[in-house]
Amino acid sequence: MKPEDEIEFNGEGVIHEEVVRKALSEQPAEELLADLADLFKNFSDTTRIRILSLLISDEMCVADITAALNATQSAISHQLRILKQSRLIKSRRAGKIVYYSLADEHVKTIIAMGLEHITE
Repeated sequence: MKPEDEIEFNGEGVIHEEVVRKALSEQPAEELLADLADLFKNFSDTTRIRILSLLISDEMCVADITAALNATQSAISHQLRILKQSRLIKSRRAGKIVYYSLADEHVKTIIAMGLEHITE
């Protein structure tokens, strides 16, 4: 972010320059905004949302998630991989079985707030 005195406007006629300068000065860095956009992309798939919703109540293995969602193990494993790479879920191994759970309470909060928003 440029220091406030170096902000240049593109000539489109800023009406409230002080409001624009304040908003720009409080905006997170571009890299953080790109990371945030990537995070929200992970919530754009219904199967991933359904998996996260299941994991709110308890950890589950792939077989249980597959049965609950009436999907193929391959499809669920693919979505779990995406969710894990995005740090939305974590896994633990117990013998041959891998259990998945939400990475932290933030994920639960994001889901809850999203549901609250769309049901208002």
